[in-house]
Amino acid sequence: MKSSNNTRLSKDEYYLQIAHATSRRSTCLRRRFGAIVVKNDVIVSSGYNGSARGVVNCDSVGCLKDKLNIPQYEGYDHCIGVHAEENAVINAARSGNCTLNGVMYIFGENVKTSEETEPRPCSRCRRVLINAGIAEIVIKKQKIVHIKTKDWATEDTKSYIGMFERKPTNGPEKERNEEEACCAL
Repeated sequence: MKSSNNTRLSKDEYYLQIAHATSRRSTCLRRRFGAIVVKNDVIVSSGYNGSARGVVNCDSVGCLKDKLNIPQYEGYDHCIGVHAEENAVINAARSGNCTLNGVMYIFGENVKTSEETEPRPCSRCRRVLINAGIAEIVIKKQKIVHIKTKDWATEDTKSYIGMFERKPTNGPEKERNEEEACCAL
């Protein structure tokens, strides 16, 4: 019997919903993230944000970043969690699965409001994903967005090279530059 209502999900929607389900395992008290790695239409790994294996979970003892009033997407040194993207790559390695040329789907959600939040891989996760050979990231903002990790590598290269071209704005180098400018008069 043929259905009159075609409600079949696109592959991106399908995998993002699986990443959403994965995020529900998160132990973070602020935001839940889930990530899956797909190769040749097969899920090879999944991960969610939470403490390292065997370490106390935030949902058991509280959030240090909340206690210190640290904004979201900052203060990673005060967080015990391993990011969903990192865990997906680590879990692939633990199980002997290859991530080379894989596609990672990431879903994010605010714990308090249950509203979707844009997954923004931090610079550390970006580097992990580049080195793991993940070719593309798929996230959902208002619409589904595909991000090529090679674009991140290009951005990081330009940014790093640009740091060498900028004049120092503080410290001993700034003082020397100011002295040189003064003496040139």
